[in-house]
Amino acid sequence: MVAEPTERLELLGAGRTVTVAGKTVTVAWRRGTPARPLLKLEWEGGRAAVAELRGQPITVPRSAITLAEGEFLVDDLVGCEAFDGDRRLGRVREVLLMPSADVLEVEREREEALLVPLVRDAVRSVDLRSGRLDIDTAFLNAD
Repeated sequence: MVAEPTERLELLGAGRTVTVAGKTVTVAWRRGTPARPLLKLEWEGGRAAVAELRGQPITVPRSAITLAEGEFLVDDLVGCEAFDGDRRLGRVREVLLMPSADVLEVEREREEALLVPLVRDAVRSVDLRSGRLDIDTAFLNAD
């Protein structure tokens, strides 16, 4: 069973290559439900060796992920510099995955972290090439 499965279950479909505990394996089949998927993994080490992988995080190659316009990977946002126009606010330390909207945790110097919901009204733009986010602190009432 996969704990905390992705919403993109096609990434865990039969024939897909995934990495578990640093080992590349192929998904033989996926069954169960979207909330509680079950995977059978093909691996040369046999059943006992696969049992050692139980409970380990499963990752997929970045190239397997197709993002729609306005979608970003958490790893791409962490470390980005946050600005309000020309004023630097800080650096994205973490992305908190929340039920209604993901939240950027922006680490600031000599101030508490700024929590920014990842919604259009709060985040004006994201430029991953420059590692820059433009945040509307007036919307957040954070001035």
